[in-house]
Amino acid sequence: MLAVYASAVGGDNPLANLAVGELPTPEPRPGWALVRVRAASLNHHDIWTLRGVSSSPVTPPQILGCDAAGEVEAYGGEPAPNAPPVGTRVVVYPVTTCGHCPSCLADEPLACRSFHMLSEGSLQGALAEYVEIPATNLVALPDQVSFADAACLPTAYLTAYRALFVRAGLRPGMSLLVQGASGGVATACILLARLAGITVYATSRDEAKRRLAVDLGAEAAFPVGRETARAVVGATGGIGVDAVVDTVGEPTWDLSLRAVRPGGVVVVPGSTGGPNPPAQLNRIFFRSITVAGTTMGTRGELRRLVDLTATGALRPLIGATHALRDAQVAFAEMAAGDLRGKIVLEA
Repeated sequence: MLAVYASAVGGDNPLANLAVGELPTPEPRPGWALVRVRAASLNHHDIWTLRGVSSSPVTPPQILGCDAAGEVEAYGGEPAPNAPPVGTRVVVYPVTTCGHCPSCLADEPLACRSFHMLSEGSLQGALAEYVEIPATNLVALPDQVSFADAACLPTAYLTAYRALFVRAGLRPGMSLLVQGASGGVATACILLARLAGITVYATSRDEAKRRLAVDLGAEAAFPVGRETARAVVGATGGIGVDAVVDTVGEPTWDLSLRAVRPGGVVVVPGSTGGPNPPAQLNRIFFRSITVAGTTMGTRGELRRLVDLTATGALRPLIGATHALRDAQVAFAEMAAGDLRGKIVLEA
């Protein structure tokens, strides 16, 4: 099968480790399913894997990618009675866990110590013509949801959903600042927050990306600078926003802490600009700011996103679509940071 994989990891140029070629088609083990991938999307997680940064050691060749949608091709062994029939359209929930610890039994798999995502450790990824996945990770896909739209949901939109409504606890009428306006998680946050009746502000160093944020529904978008916090506080009547979603890290951390209201929440789903900003603990404790890390979400939350997309209320923003064989071009676009939403590969 055709696959996009890491032929090596580490070094100064992660894209030099990227390869596209033929690898063996997996044989699903008992309790697992084989999915014929029709669309997959890229994430910065893939760049980190090429750099050699992963929750578990990676042994090349390692197929990249966390997100995929397609059709059930086969099962390993006898499928469970409630398993989607072969041929069913599905989106893949890309998280695997132990399945039996208290967190897993409570449907909070993100707290499982065996938490892994596709393309980590011994798990091969989704950027291929076929992907093997536990049968319990298949989420049926209504005909109204395209494979391309579905492939955007499992990482970026699922992370955004949990960041907004679980970790930040946002509700209609509240306010939000989204740092880095045009990436996959950031655009997902803007779209989902506006659907929920939340007032959104955004930042970007790029004027065109600020315009995009406003087009997506942000009340206003600001450049990243020392005066921006004052502008955000002013826009919220001198209070500050209820929550900030900061996927950037070092370049925007000071702004996040200054723009959030006393008692507000700064949610951190990533750190694409650097992971170690000055903590400013004095500001955090004096203003009672909560800093909440987050990643991914539950299967139930993914099902809610699929249902929301099926109604037509949510349409994931896709900035570019490429054939699977053209993954080198797609990765170069992502690495350059010139993103307008998600990049999708079609198999």
